[in-house]
Amino acid sequence: MRLQRHLCEWFNDTPGKFLLEQEQRCLGELLPDLFGYYLVQMGHFGCLPDVMGRTRIRTCVVVSEEGTADGGGGPTFVTGDISRLPIKSDAVDAVLMPHSLDFSLDPHQVLREAERVLIPEGRIIVMGFNPASLWGMWHLLRRRSGVFPWDTQFLPLRRLLDWLSLLGFDIESVHYLMHRPPLRSEGLMRRLSFLENGGGHWWSLKGGVYVVQAVKRVSTLTPVEPLWKKAPFDVFGARSAEPTTRHSHDG
Repeated sequence: MRLQRHLCEWFNDTPGKFLLEQEQRCLGELLPDLFGYYLVQMGHFGCLPDVMGRTRIRTCVVVSEEGTADGGGGPTFVTGDISRLPIKSDAVDAVLMPHSLDFSLDPHQVLREAERVLIPEGRIIVMGFNPASLWGMWHLLRRRSGVFPWDTQFLPLRRLLDWLSLLGFDIESVHYLMHRPPLRSEGLMRRLSFLENGGGHWWSLKGGVYVVQAVKRVSTLTPVEPLWKKAPFDVFGARSAEPTTRHSHDG
């Protein structure tokens, strides 16, 4: 709960709220192109779950250690460890990872879990802090300060792309967000908004956050039973899961 509290506080303040606006806008462009029956978000790391309402995928699930929701409509919340998902293999059509690797003790294992539960031709969207950016400079200077989120790991994009390739993914797109430095002053952040227009064209450094979309090209040896023949939440395997809130989207 401590991590979730820090994230909520950071994404509600400057510069986190400026980043969150850009992340939600980017997801608003990517999610409508996803199709299928199940979308799983690994962790509840600042990206508000209401962005899932923009996808055409029928059922959206958030797997989080907290496993809580603030009530009302939205995705289903399930209590679970994202490094050991309570979901069957080859069962879901899309996986959303909003900074899931940045705050994981074993990011490679978390990514392997995402690959395991995805069906062949399933899509994955990974969002992460970019060390090759102005935000990465802040991270280098303050990573030992104990100040959130600079004391977390920033996974290099090249390493993420290598991992995805080894797991059988083809990269479909890479987007960079937030080219402004992560300043605490809201006024300065607004005045520097012009930097977003030029983006990475003005300097070699990229945006503070990357968003990678990839497709799983690995085919399974045994046919996967169509999900529409299964009862809701049959994607969950023997591992313990506690759904707390349910909401489905009609395609």
